[in-house]
Amino acid sequence: MRDAHAGLTRFDEFRKSLGIAPTMLTTRLSGLTEEGLLEKHRYSDRPPRDEYVLTEAGRDFLPVLFAIGAWGRKHRGGGKVTRFFDAETGTEIDPVTIDRATGAPVGIRPIRIAAAE
Repeated sequence: MRDAHAGLTRFDEFRKSLGIAPTMLTTRLSGLTEEGLLEKHRYSDRPPRDEYVLTEAGRDFLPVLFAIGAWGRKHRGGGKVTRFFDAETGTEIDPVTIDRATGAPVGIRPIRIAAAE
């Protein structure tokens, strides 16, 4: 998802960026497509070639990537951790998840969990 948000759409682009086996990448792209985060579009018939583009659900996943990245930098910073920067200002993005209704950061106030109905 990170690479799709960076503008990658083609299998070879993902493979080069991720450095994983083609079979593993095929499985991952299929899963993301089945879950509705990516859509597969044919861009060449001879030879058959597809590209993978973000759906609305995939685009809405970007804040989740930011939150996971912030958690990783704080708690798993020993390895390679992806960092996100504002393209206009060049500053690193430091995401904060807030409750829309109260404006309070999530995680600082007590919560109550209710079962789905």
